[in-house]
Amino acid sequence: MTSSIGATILGCLGPVLSAREAAFFRAANPWGFILFARNVESPAQLRELTADLRESVGRDAPIFIDQEGGRVQRLRAPHWTEWLPPLDMVEIVTARAEKGQGISAACRAMELRYRIIAAELRGVGIDANCAPCLDVASGATHEFLRNRCFSDDPNVVAQLGRAAANGHLAGGVLPVVKHLPGHGRAVLDSHKALPSVSTPLADLEAHDFVPFRALNDLPMAMTAHIIYTAIDAERPATTSPAMLDVMRNDIGFGGLIMSDDLSMNALSGGLGERAVATIAAGVDIALHCNGDPAEMAPVVAGAGVLTEAAAARATRALAARHIPETVDIAALQADLSAYING
Repeated sequence: MTSSIGATILGCLGPVLSAREAAFFRAANPWGFILFARNVESPAQLRELTADLRESVGRDAPIFIDQEGGRVQRLRAPHWTEWLPPLDMVEIVTARAEKGQGISAACRAMELRYRIIAAELRGVGIDANCAPCLDVASGATHEFLRNRCFSDDPNVVAQLGRAAANGHLAGGVLPVVKHLPGHGRAVLDSHKALPSVSTPLADLEAHDFVPFRALNDLPMAMTAHIIYTAIDAERPATTSPAMLDVMRNDIGFGGLIMSDDLSMNALSGGLGERAVATIAAGVDIALHCNGDPAEMAPVVAGAGVLTEAAAARATRALAARHIPETVDIAALQADLSAYING
């Protein structure tokens, strides 16, 4: 038996939900929503928007955002904290730490960072964050991604990724690890073109997959729009059954898997075709971000409703979302500042 909830996460056009959009969402019944800078004006406005989105589907649907910090953060000053890019912060904290304490200091700083981010998100009704990036950086990593990574060492990425996830979860926000099974070798921006990587499988296993395998118990992950020729020379990970098999059975990721944005130029074919191929490959939920109703309609039709397996994973993911304990955010900010500024 399948769910009646759509296998989609959808965006909306602006800072206020229109009656037409609300009616569309009521009919489409997406599992969740995603917000961008175009949807953000002030805390009060954002709280109203998130409440209206949930009201449109009549349930406590998860609401996502990209709040990595640095270039990729949708909530910005003056209402929210401005963050260093993740890699920059790691390098600063590691350099300032006492000898031999760099990684532990960076892990503590990363947990504090995302606990504070979680508090800012929860304060406006957002309870899922498309972070952290578990992609392993290298000198060849495209600039669209490089400083969003944590390290060029996969084991360090895993440690910092766990700290970031812990900060999210402690703050009542679901982390979405990305970009499964690894995007660090991409020399193209997948927003604009389809990267293809010819690295042997043994090297991927020993390097790129390591952080994802270490965090395969987390509730959600996002796919990479990237071809790994050693696994599937024709299709990117998002639409490749062979790649989904690697994600589930080799990397062992048991949580909900959502696609990256279907409107990115790395993918080919119409949006409905992309949605069909994504779900057919084994991805649980198709993500469409720009809020254009003319684009969302074929995505909704192509993705259909949650399968029984996807619905079970979605239920388990939401079970990890909880009301956080009250903490002194100012004290956490002071602690983090000490790691960064001394």
